[in-house]
Amino acid sequence: MGLDVIWYLVSAMVLFFIGVYCIVAKRNAIKTIIGIEIITTAIHLNFIALSVAVPPYGVVDALAQSIVIMSMVIGAAIATVALMVIIKIYRHYKTIDLRKVSKLRW
Repeated sequence: MGLDVIWYLVSAMVLFFIGVYCIVAKRNAIKTIIGIEIITTAIHLNFIALSVAVPPYGVVDALAQSIVIMSMVIGAAIATVALMVIIKIYRHYKTIDLRKVSKLRW
């Protein structure tokens, strides 16, 4: 007997709130990017869990799988670009604190 869909949805909700906490509470730019990635992971888990919940039960829809895989590839590319921007910000300002960087000008 497998896990019910509700457990996947609850774990996705917990992941989502952890990601929101990382974005809101942390000043570090890298931790903010990690929080965004945690939120996208929660969305992927939610999408796959809801695709299993429709008939035929227990079978993951191939369309949902392909959408999640494409989203993961695009998310990895976006995270790479964001980390490159953070490296440039660090080289210019010598800090990755988002509150200090937002007050400064180029």
